[in-house]
Amino acid sequence: MDKLLKGIMKYRATVRETMVQQFVKVKDSPTPKAVFFTCIDSRMLPTRFTQTNVGDMFIIRNAGNIVPHSQHFSDEQNTNEPAALELGCVVNDIRHIIVCGHSDCKAINLLYKLRDPQFASQENRRLSPLRSWLCSHCTASIEKFNDLANHDFDKPLLFQAETPLRKFVAYIDSEKKFSIEDRLSQINTLQQLQNIASYGFLKKRLEQNQLHIHALWFDIYTGEIYYFSRGAKKFVKIDETNFKSLFEEVVRYYS
Repeated sequence: MDKLLKGIMKYRATVRETMVQQFVKVKDSPTPKAVFFTCIDSRMLPTRFTQTNVGDMFIIRNAGNIVPHSQHFSDEQNTNEPAALELGCVVNDIRHIIVCGHSDCKAINLLYKLRDPQFASQENRRLSPLRSWLCSHCTASIEKFNDLANHDFDKPLLFQAETPLRKFVAYIDSEKKFSIEDRLSQINTLQQLQNIASYGFLKKRLEQNQLHIHALWFDIYTGEIYYFSRGAKKFVKIDETNFKSLFEEVVRYYS
């Protein structure tokens, strides 16, 4: 708490006035451009690595950047993630949803261990809300991971996109440069796009191309950010070399 209190005093002396001016500026007509799902990991600072500011994004965080599939709920309005989707995309008419996973994710590292039936037993799940959360909502991610592992990570995976008839192909770490847990993290990130599209209150917007879903992946130890390119069928590093082609793809697919 001493660090937080000192931080607040530094904020008052340095950036408070500027922030208040920004809040006043967006008070009557905020125009956020994205709903951003990411992990609660303390190393994930999305407004820094996207250089976004006050009023730019709705940010939703949980363990493992998970958006539960609608099939898990008899009522779509009884959990945080779909409520955030409705507030962002229906009430505020935000047109882009981003799911951002990351390397060395502690939740995903645990999910990898939960492939062991004993470790993921009902008894152990009753003792651990985190294990229960992951086992309840990451089955599809694990199934895709196991399928890929059985083929030495060389085959493509197929994911549903905005509608059941619209799908995309994904090659996961074809260069074999990430850890096996990080490969699971990338699969899990893409699976959330499919989960988002399962919600009925988004169906019309998705079908009419009024709402778009994207995946980012942040490599914590290099600071590099990857965008899932449906054209390249893989996560592509966003840098000076790739920016133009990725920008053109976004314009082509999502304008």
